[in-house]
Amino acid sequence: MTDLSAKRFADGLSEAAEPDLDPEALRRRALAALLSARERTALLTDSVDDGELTAQHSPLMSPLVWDLAHIGNQEEQWLLRAVGGREAIRPEIDGLYDAFEHSRASRPSLPLLPPAEARAYAADVRGRVLDILEATPLHEGGRPLVRAGFAFGMVAQHEQQHDETMLITHQLRSGPVALSAPEPPAPTDAAGLTPEVLVPGGAFTMGTSADPWALDNERPAHRREVADFFIDTSPVTCGDYERFIEDGGYAERRWWAPAGWEMVCANGLTAPLFWRRDAGRWLRRRFGVTEVVPRDEPVLHVSWYEADAYARWAGRRLPTESEWEKAARHDPASGRSLRYPWGDEDPAPDRANLGQRHLRPAEAGAYAAGRSPLGVGQLIGDVWEWTSSDFLPYPGFVPFPYREYSDVFFGPDHKVLRGGSFAVDAVACRGTFRNWDLPVRRQIFSGFRTARDV
Repeated sequence: MTDLSAKRFADGLSEAAEPDLDPEALRRRALAALLSARERTALLTDSVDDGELTAQHSPLMSPLVWDLAHIGNQEEQWLLRAVGGREAIRPEIDGLYDAFEHSRASRPSLPLLPPAEARAYAADVRGRVLDILEATPLHEGGRPLVRAGFAFGMVAQHEQQHDETMLITHQLRSGPVALSAPEPPAPTDAAGLTPEVLVPGGAFTMGTSADPWALDNERPAHRREVADFFIDTSPVTCGDYERFIEDGGYAERRWWAPAGWEMVCANGLTAPLFWRRDAGRWLRRRFGVTEVVPRDEPVLHVSWYEADAYARWAGRRLPTESEWEKAARHDPASGRSLRYPWGDEDPAPDRANLGQRHLRPAEAGAYAAGRSPLGVGQLIGDVWEWTSSDFLPYPGFVPFPYREYSDVFFGPDHKVLRGGSFAVDAVACRGTFRNWDLPVRRQIFSGFRTARDV
């Protein structure tokens, strides 16, 4: 990154650093985020044996042991070396765990660290990082990489993102049940919810310059204009999607984008990933358990093409990314963009289904306390929501601290997802957070809601 780019990013941080986060509060926040991420990593890797850790459960995913050592290596590179100025511990493995140098399908053939060594390496790095965190100034006037604890927040988010990836691998694996969690809360007033709400048009602030841990593609804050539109108050449910299937949705070319129809025909698709028909019922496999598809739960494991086809069939469309963010953040009473649909406060268990607290989405209409001022619910957590938008930079975008996080993915090949899922931790999920993926992807924890013009 050029010095000029670093200055532009730093200027954005200094304009908006949250005033209530003093250096010691930031230090505590960073420590909690790092420890929480590592606790989850341990759960995901200690719940299976070494054979399961080193196996490749799908060519779409890395062996779990690769993710484990990659987490440690990224932490070493950014926090030990870049922030702490320490000598490298294992520089010889940097290329081995470079996500751009080796495809996921090829990683099992690499000379990866075995499970015990990978664990020891990640633990060694973490012990040294905690010393660096204790000694690093986190004040506003510091280096852009450490100002307001950015690098520590970035690394915690990176680990949580890989934890979500490892949870996807757990869903794809065919071994015995390894994970368990309590059921999410049931809705308390779903019967009274309207199916859709009107979002008034006009300008609003999209993106952020204020959140000190926001990543580069969320920046900078800027004004966007949208027309009036209607949006679903809940994500599309499995029951909704079943009606699309039963009406011949996968057999009707007219509902599908050309590339989506090619995908359906080439792979013989008839339903979301992990669904199958048995004795007149739809069943699905979820983390090793086969169960009847829950009709009131948001549909999961659908590609962008499937979401788009359903929306066309229903006489609706997918929301644009701008529409989604306005529905999620705009407060008509104040005219302000909120950090989350419910306000600026951090997520709590009664507001959103996050952090692998549950191993499934909650039923549509749950989490009344998490609804937006307009009454749109479950915008944060439960399922990633496909939008109609390509993944593109905001005006004034500055790559930071490396191009490979966002910049190299911009363009028409990737579609934007918003809102997070039950597999996403709160540190890596906010009203401005942007995810992206190829429109064919189905293994991710993706669903959608629909919109329509006025």
